[in-house]
Amino acid sequence: PDLTSTPNFVVEVIKDDTKQTLVLDCHYPEDEIGNEGEEESDIFTIREVSFQPTGESDWKDTNYTLNTDSLDWALYDHLMDFLADRGVDNTFADELIELSTALEHQEYIKFLEDLKSFVKCQ
Repeated sequence: PDLTSTPNFVVEVIKDDTKQTLVLDCHYPEDEIGNEGEEESDIFTIREVSFQPTGESDWKDTNYTLNTDSLDWALYDHLMDFLADRGVDNTFADELIELSTALEHQEYIKFLEDLKSFVKCQ
């Protein structure tokens, strides 16, 4: 089967006038990959949403993280529209899959070459 890489990704939205960053943890659901017939459907979902201090390299586990499973569908749709307005949409998600798959394929070939060299050594 074709190797397709679908990495999780995080979107951080920073506003100049606040000390908080809106963090949206996104992923590709397994059952949505390869469904090209459904143009209207989003190919990625938001899994979690939280606020983190702006400028901090490590996020705080003590900050509340909202799992979107319990989120009102209308608010979830607004968050998806919010991302789309900033360029994080199906086009972005498709391009991320293409880039990640190309990198994964390149690393796979390198691994096989390294394995061949390692096994050949006596």
